[in-house]
Amino acid sequence: MQPNLTSHRKRVALMGILIGLLVLALTVRLGYLMLFRSGHYSQMAEDLHQRERTIKAARGRILDVNGQVLADNRRVCTVSVIHSQITNPEEVSRVLSEALGLDYEDVKKKVEKRSSREIIDTNVEYGLGEEIRNRNLNGVKVDEDYKRYYPYGSLASKVMGFTGGDNQGIIGLEVKYESWLKGTAGTILTMTDARGVELENGAEERIEPVPGNDLQISLDVNIQQYAQQLAYQVLEKKNAKAVSIVVMDPTNGEIMAMVNVPEFDLNDPFTLDQNLNSQSLREEAAARPQDLNAGEKQDLLNRMWRNRSINDTYEPGSTFKIITAAAGLEAGVVDLDDTFSCPGFRIVEDRKIRCHKVGGHGTETFLQGAMNSCNPVFIDVGQRLGVDSYYHYFTQFGLKEKTGIDLPGEAGTIMHKKENMGPVELATVSFGQSFQITPIQLIATASSIINGGNRVTPHLALRAVDAKGERVREFSYPSRGRILSEETSATMRYILEQVVAEGSGKQAAVEGFRIGGKTATSEKLPRSLKKYISSFIGFAPADDPQVIALITIDEPEGIYYGGTIAAPVIGELFRNILPYLGIEPIQLAVDYS
Repeated sequence: MQPNLTSHRKRVALMGILIGLLVLALTVRLGYLMLFRSGHYSQMAEDLHQRERTIKAARGRILDVNGQVLADNRRVCTVSVIHSQITNPEEVSRVLSEALGLDYEDVKKKVEKRSSREIIDTNVEYGLGEEIRNRNLNGVKVDEDYKRYYPYGSLASKVMGFTGGDNQGIIGLEVKYESWLKGTAGTILTMTDARGVELENGAEERIEPVPGNDLQISLDVNIQQYAQQLAYQVLEKKNAKAVSIVVMDPTNGEIMAMVNVPEFDLNDPFTLDQNLNSQSLREEAAARPQDLNAGEKQDLLNRMWRNRSINDTYEPGSTFKIITAAAGLEAGVVDLDDTFSCPGFRIVEDRKIRCHKVGGHGTETFLQGAMNSCNPVFIDVGQRLGVDSYYHYFTQFGLKEKTGIDLPGEAGTIMHKKENMGPVELATVSFGQSFQITPIQLIATASSIINGGNRVTPHLALRAVDAKGERVREFSYPSRGRILSEETSATMRYILEQVVAEGSGKQAAVEGFRIGGKTATSEKLPRSLKKYISSFIGFAPADDPQVIALITIDEPEGIYYGGTIAAPVIGELFRNILPYLGIEPIQLAVDYS
């Protein structure tokens, strides 16, 4: 028996040692947790009894150049429920459905859903939110929120852009400057018991939101409103598909107005077929199937939101002769007194390329050819330059790159590859056909040609200002460098002033002011449809340009020549905005003899 007793005692001793070691290990572990990890586990315990709700930050406003508010905020509420805190789900469902005008069963499902927080409705009018809060329904939370509001409705809609349900920018400036406008959200922290019910005497901790910065832009409400009014008049009168007008300072690229009609209501951006002020647009909308699927509707919304001035390319036609003339003068292959012969066409290889004047212009100088917008003259200038030199200036003028405008979705130039550019392609490019650019590219390049030769970057944003009114960022857009000589620039200003004074652009003339400009009438593809884009680009004063404007009219009916229907619109625009901009009319000398 003695050996068995000894063995038993050994097993008991070993077990005691093991138990002792285990107790020691547990003690060490407990000590570690209590001394070194107590903060971590205290925080975990606290988190289990904390309820967090977000306080949205007020989005920064967008202001015009004079401080007029273009985009603002309205106080609204978000109504939500916390399942664990609801004591009377039937009452909560009934009150919320009636107050918010929502389906009872839909609200009831959310009320009964076992989740930490369920949103019932957003963008609730502030007064109604206060009424719901005052009902003191257990488990119902009413939090202040903000909804974007646009005081001018559809003004500059495709430039401004809008925000979605989460108050984030969707298109335009709203999305481009999202990081400056959005602000930083705050939070509300409340303590709850083990069941998730808020403690009656529990303190509520708030981390206040930081509002976003205001964005001041170069757009001028008064110029934008007037340009938009003119554009709608043209849209209706000419039964056009669309009309765009861009007004800019050619010295620094600041955009004063950018119109793309039909515009849409920024406060109601998801409703199709807005402001269809021409019969052709109304007929197009009426012919569309009513049972659109989600994808088809989104495609139509994208079209409605599209900024044609920067997102779409087109064949510029004769307005592009500004570029050909500047390149020819800068390269020294032509001067104002060079003579040309226009029989009404040019033969280039196997192509007969016609002038707009069927009988031709006869013998004319280069200046007269520009005033007459004569295709054969510009074909000859292009041929004198040759492909290599023309491509060099095309690139030097910045036409191969995007302008860098501070709006999303800018399209690039669609141009022949140099190796594929033969005599025919060179001839057609010389007078603005067989390639495509955006309106913003054309006006930026024209500005650079007439402003002394410095390439400008078109832009809208001027500065960001915080809630205290202090500037936090001054946006700068340095010149991209010289693209041609001051001498050539001065010559181009003279040529384009003569185009308006006595040439094809004379319907843009404004008494008392020196106006320069160029007309265009370009035929859309396919040519067989006989659809046109009529346009005019003009600037003033011609000897010291301070404003430049471009109008494009897409598919006008009836008379479609740019000099007849586009030039007068820019003339009317200048007649009204030049005095507003402080540009004085010329004082004519009086003969007292």
